[in-house]
Formats: sequence, structure tokens, C-alpha cells
Amino acid sequence: MKKREGFEGQKSIILPDFVVKEIRKTQWGRQLHITDIGYYPKARFHFRKRIEGSEQNILIYCVDGKGWISVEGKRFEVSKNQYFLIPKGISHQYGSHDNDPWSIYWVHFSGDLASMFYDISGKTNSIAPSEISRIEERIMLYNEMFINLDMGYSFENLEYANVCLLHFLASFKYVSQFRLIRKAKEEDRIEKAIIYMKENLKGKITLHDLAERAGLSPSHFTLLFRKKTGRSPMDYLIYLRIQKACQLLDSTDMRIKEIAQKTGYDDPCYFSRIFTKLMGKSPGKYRKEPKG
Repeated sequence: MKKREGFEGQKSIILPDFVVKEIRKTQWGRQLHITDIGYYPKARFHFRKRIEGSEQNILIYCVDGKGWISVEGKRFEVSKNQYFLIPKGISHQYGSHDNDPWSIYWVHFSGDLASMFYDISGKTNSIAPSEISRIEERIMLYNEMFINLDMGYSFENLEYANVCLLHFLASFKYVSQFRLIRKAKEEDRIEKAIIYMKENLKGKITLHDLAERAGLSPSHFTLLFRKKTGRSPMDYLIYLRIQKACQLLDSTDMRIKEIAQKTGYDDPCYFSRIFTKLMGKSPGKYRKEPKG
């Protein structure tokens, strides 16, 4: 069984020819515009074949499951978090896998600026999930386009949807740049906090101090820090201190009391308890064990 559409939960908008013609008369429309847009979830038996290619460029973004795309006889596999761009006028066919059908966002687009995205065409491209991948925000951009077009073809709706299209396509071509805003706002703050910890291990460091330096509330800072490192800020500080203590035990003849002070512990007995809890042995026993 093969089918072009008719999948449960699918949604699509095909702009009428007269609307597309009106769009192409505008300056922004000549540069880049949508002609068709849709989402097919769990599209089992999905199949399309265009021997002469399409009149528009086609972006297919797979968010779940698997599928395949054949361009001029060359087949490519496409799975979750991967996308494929098919330039206009290129013979192609594509479909979903029977046992694990893909869920895809797709858009047909044209315009003078379309060619600037051809360097990502004709191959399977991946978007690796991470804390800064902004995958959800890319889907939000798609929804911005779809919802505005679904509200009717007013000039404002059309213009706004097509401005979003440029941003949407750029998020695929310029993945690193698209991620920078998240990285700059969240990851860099955490990295700076860790550097501050490492440079001030012997001093008194509180959660409030770290959050204030990051410009965040203690709760928000803790949430971001845990997402980045898997640990709370204060637990991470303890691990850094014990890591430094291990280095000093390995490479110096400093007394354990001095090492405790160097790593922020005024009480050597408390330091020994923390060290033993994390390392499974006392500082003295650790020092005596052969290394390397």
C-alpha cells in the first residue's frame, strides 16, 4: 500500500495559485515564499514520486521514525533528527519505512534566495540533540508559519509567515549559529561559574554568590547547572575540591592539613570525612597507593 496523504493527525496547507501569484508580485515574495506546508505524523505507507521533479524546493524534516529519499536514482536513509533538501526540477521519490514510519515536517518553497540553501541539498543532514540544540524552537518557527497561514491569506499573515520561513530555513543551514543564543545565555554562564569555582577553591563559595555572579536566581541557576553537569552547584564544587586534593596528594609532599586548607576546608577532620566518602578511602591511604 502506498499513499500520498491521509494520515491520522496530519495537517497541511496548499496555497491557491492566485495567492502564490500575488505573493510573487511583492519584493519579499520574490525573494522567498511558501507554496505548501504540512506535518505528517507516523506516516505509514507514505510515498511520493515525481519523475520531472517539483516546481518548488522541498525541505523534509524527520522528527521521529525512519524513511528514505531517492534523488536521481541515489537513495538516502533519513531518520529522527535528520533533514533533507530536494532542489526544484530534480527527479525524486521518497517514502516512510513500513515498520517504523517517519513523522515529518515539510515545506515547499520558491524564490530568488532559495539557491542559498542548495549547499545542504542532495544529502542527509543531522541535527544532534543537545542542551543547546533549540529543536523545540525550530518547531515553534514551523508552527508560527502554519498558524498564520491557517488564519487566512491576509497580506500581514502571508508576509509574516514568509519572514519566518527564512529564519526556519536558516536554522538548518546555520545550525551552530542558531544554537549560539542558547549557548551564550545558559552554557557560558555555567562554564564561567565552574571556572570561578576552580580559581577560588580555597575560599568560601555559596550558592547565592554563584547565582548572583550569573545574574540568575539561585533556583534558576541550580536548574541550568544541573542540566549542564548532572549535579547541583554545591555538589559539583565538592567534586572539584576533592579532585584538586587528589592532585596535591599525588604530586606534592604537603601535609593533609595543608591540602585541606588549599581546597577550602578549615577542619582537616571534616575534609578527611568528605574525601573518604567520595573516594572510598582516606587521604592518607589514597596517597600511599601506587598510581599510573
